[in-house]
Amino acid sequence: MTDTLPAPDAPAVVLVSGEHADALTDEFWRYSREYALRSATSCADACTAIEELLAEGRQVAMVVSDSRLPDEDNVLAAFGQWRQLVPNARRLVVAPYERFLADAPRLRAGMAKGKYDAYLLMPRGVRDEEFHHAVTELLSDWNWTSTDPDVVVAKIVAPEGDLVAAQVRDFFDRMGLPTRTALPDSEIGRHVAEHFPDDAGYPRIWAVNRDPVVATSVRDVARSFFDTRAERDLDEQRGVASGVVDVAVVGGGPAGLATAVYAASEGLSTIVLDSSAIGGQAGTSSMIRNYLGFPRGVSGMRLAQRARNQALRFGTRFHTGWEVEELVAGVDGDPHLLRGVDFELAARSVVIASGVRYRSLGVPSVEALVGRGVNYGAAMSLSREMEDQDVVVVGGGNSAGQAAVHLARFARSVTIVVRRPSLSETMSAYLVGEIEFNPRISVETCTRVVDAGGDGRLEWVVLEHTETGERRRRPAYGLFLLLGAEPHCGWLPDDVVRDERGFVLTGRDVPKDRWADGLPPESLATSAPGVFAAGDVRAGSMKRVAAATGEGASVVPLVHAWLAPGDT
Repeated sequence: MTDTLPAPDAPAVVLVSGEHADALTDEFWRYSREYALRSATSCADACTAIEELLAEGRQVAMVVSDSRLPDEDNVLAAFGQWRQLVPNARRLVVAPYERFLADAPRLRAGMAKGKYDAYLLMPRGVRDEEFHHAVTELLSDWNWTSTDPDVVVAKIVAPEGDLVAAQVRDFFDRMGLPTRTALPDSEIGRHVAEHFPDDAGYPRIWAVNRDPVVATSVRDVARSFFDTRAERDLDEQRGVASGVVDVAVVGGGPAGLATAVYAASEGLSTIVLDSSAIGGQAGTSSMIRNYLGFPRGVSGMRLAQRARNQALRFGTRFHTGWEVEELVAGVDGDPHLLRGVDFELAARSVVIASGVRYRSLGVPSVEALVGRGVNYGAAMSLSREMEDQDVVVVGGGNSAGQAAVHLARFARSVTIVVRRPSLSETMSAYLVGEIEFNPRISVETCTRVVDAGGDGRLEWVVLEHTETGERRRRPAYGLFLLLGAEPHCGWLPDDVVRDERGFVLTGRDVPKDRWADGLPPESLATSAPGVFAAGDVRAGSMKRVAAATGEGASVVPLVHAWLAPGDT
């Protein structure tokens, strides 16, 4: 074994190959300033290297293996051994040119089940940036989810178990901003206290070049960090805030972001209003593996931030922390009005992309522990706190499956609780395969959570079999509730017709008595002229990220036709 040790606490990359160990070390030399490189020539040698690195107090960020090893015919079995030692390390298979095509069929099925993260051709020359792009993507994902940031944007100081502090931290995480949390009596807490009055409450949010904030909600922080006075002044100079915009998009999930990108790129003045973090429910997904164009997967946060930056490039204005509480539909060509606590915005057209929210479990003992071990949504910012703990995920959709797979990188055990007889009815096959393969994840079908408790925070849950009524109490340090979807439509007027579940009706689903001149609205148009709907909030939508993105793009031609009917 050979070592390159840049710093005593630097994370490590383990390179495993019987034939190409030196070549891999040379190829990965560019990472040696930030990572300790450890080479090994066999599966057993790599196990020893990993154990030594862990004994040194190092984290292992990635294991890179040749597609064949001298002491293990099946490299996937080798990954199984290494995964037991470092479950959160990223796993990469590289094959030399002469074996790349021959080894691919037997290995790619393992990638679909989550046994490793990527299968790449070993570089044959200098500056193989496609290879290193894949490596840096995986390392970036590991750094974001598995380590505390070296440089932070903001510091959050609050007593342990503060619900608002947890919500603010999750908001920052979803917005792609590294933060650090601390208790009031810590060194960081005392330093931050110097910027606040002595009687200031908690949580306290402090950042360089920002006004200190005592947060009562996520909205306070969103307004402070993403809706500055300078940005509002710029809007007023453009005539956006005080005038009438072409398109107002309510909601910053995949549908709203796609609408913003396509509308702004075609010259329409576009504003996106969102009460919380950009990305919607999709923004909480740890890894979306079936989104077109991302063969190695992409986290919901990164997908949302890339889309936001793309929309900004075309001139979209984002108002984060602006919760729309009322829509007044325009009549006879008048603009629509969107109102909140302290704003009013006029728009020639409105796209409703406010998405859905997770349903409440409705168990009082569980609701009492929200923020203290119980979480609605994935809350990926809490993953590291689940290390070596027992975790329960409730839900049978893709979001629940993605959360379980991610949490299994840290938790001792993850139990998925679902009322249905199987996951395959509601979850994508690739996720079902990953879950079946992962030894840390178990599935309790025909089961529900009926009770929970603990001394100040969650310590246990009670599971009930829905058919037999049998109840079992089991330890749980974290409970993540991803319980289907309820539309967020309470702010809509009666002009916008909804179905019995509250989802917005569009196109031919709109009742015939609301059709104009005997013709139904366009496919994504609502019963209110000039008001459209896209994504999960729309009745009959597919409830998938790609489908929501497609609807967001498809609604823009309809908006164009409404704004300039003579041009179509």
